[in-house]
Amino acid sequence: MKRKGNELALIDNRSIKRINDGVYDRTSSLIAPIMALEGHQGDIFAVKFHPEGQYLASTGFDRQILIWNAFGECENISMMTGHTGAILELHFSTDGGTIFTCSTDTTLALWDLATGMRIKKLKGHSNFVNSCHPARRGPQMLVSGSDDGTAKVWDTRKKGHATSLNNTYQVTAVTFNDTAEQVISGGIDNDVKVWDLRKNAVIQKMRGHTDTVTGLSLSPDGSYLLSNAMDNSLRIWDVRPYAPQERCVKILSGHQHNFEKNLLRCCWSSDGARVSAGSADRFVYIWDTTSRRITYKLPGHNGSVNDVHFHPSQPIIMSGSSDKVIYLGELE
Repeated sequence: MKRKGNELALIDNRSIKRINDGVYDRTSSLIAPIMALEGHQGDIFAVKFHPEGQYLASTGFDRQILIWNAFGECENISMMTGHTGAILELHFSTDGGTIFTCSTDTTLALWDLATGMRIKKLKGHSNFVNSCHPARRGPQMLVSGSDDGTAKVWDTRKKGHATSLNNTYQVTAVTFNDTAEQVISGGIDNDVKVWDLRKNAVIQKMRGHTDTVTGLSLSPDGSYLLSNAMDNSLRIWDVRPYAPQERCVKILSGHQHNFEKNLLRCCWSSDGARVSAGSADRFVYIWDTTSRRITYKLPGHNGSVNDVHFHPSQPIIMSGSSDKVIYLGELE
């Protein structure tokens, strides 16, 4: 566990000067403006804050799910194991009691945060499971996307019950829409597809990316979708029911994907005013969604930044990297 002093590079000069003067106005409850969390034995592929913000979870190549305190000395307080392959994505349930994971061992799992035990193992995919996401509301539904060319929708209350959406190509990123009546998927065919779960069919293809879609994130209000792709662009799509035909409303750029072909994820801040995305050039990028400008380009990592997440209530960005380190950084 090590603290990094005031090495926070911000883009506007006022902030840089204030940090150098040593009178940096603190904006969060972190004990230092930048915290480094070390403990993973391999590349970190997924990091998430608990919905209430007091804990965070991380996982990746070492197949361990680590739970940490988000504040104080950021101690590692729990470890969960059970997957036999790298864990590629992780999410908390809306109430924060359950963690959902997916792995290269072809399975998904549900974990009880309080006990640290695996509650369920979901089998049905025949290849790596690249992505998973729980529904925001209602019954415990989970969607997964796999290299077997399917997205599957699981009712986690029933054993082994899944609806398959057949996609032909590998599915690398999935999420639900706000009401969980639709699944949104992205894959190596570059299209972002919207599936109607009543018809089990694609009702819309959102085209624009020219390379594999690696991450999808629904905005807090459910109106917009953020997508990260290997064409080095982030796109914001209007996914409201009666939106105009041209649904891509913004294109953001600056971050990089590279030969490693990692599934770099992306996320929204809780107020929808900022977005962030993983980047292979070792920087954490944050964009202002209104101006489309990069407002932060944060250094520190020594490997690809694979996942990022904003704290639910404080101006903190978390990043997980192939350098096996998690950083928590305080924002203005």
